[in-house]
Amino acid sequence: MGKRQHAVKSDVSGRRPRSPAADAFSALVVQVFRLAGLLATVGDAMARPAGQTSARWQVLAAVEEAPAAVAAIARALNLARQSVQRVADLLVAEGLASYEDNPEHRRAKLLRLTPRGRSALAAIQDVQRAWADEIGRAVGEADLRRAGTVLERVLGLLDRPVV
Repeated sequence: MGKRQHAVKSDVSGRRPRSPAADAFSALVVQVFRLAGLLATVGDAMARPAGQTSARWQVLAAVEEAPAAVAAIARALNLARQSVQRVADLLVAEGLASYEDNPEHRRAKLLRLTPRGRSALAAIQDVQRAWADEIGRAVGEADLRRAGTVLERVLGLLDRPVV
């Protein structure tokens, strides 16, 4: 039997190249990684005057509306429970949050903002609001909503197991 020709060309390494859509997705991933790094840097700068970091800010904001268990906060932020636990313990030690009994789980306490924590969060949110207004004006609401829609679709696909 003779050799069959491959329907898909290989790149110089002998591997099948990515599709144009895969190249576009890979470029988006690189941009999102850069964005995540820049947002962490900017977030730290915004939180610093309130004596906080972007990690602490995220946890404070996660319990702004209602107390929550550390595991629930970690799931919502897509972070390791242990890292959120460390931040929560620091916030409690500094009087920015407190633990309270959880009626649904005897061992998993709920994290709640204290008045000091609410004040720190409000100070950060005031700075963030002005910054977000500036970025929003520069990029435009329509483009930001379209980007958000695309990212939401990608996030939905990433919830599936990796093949």
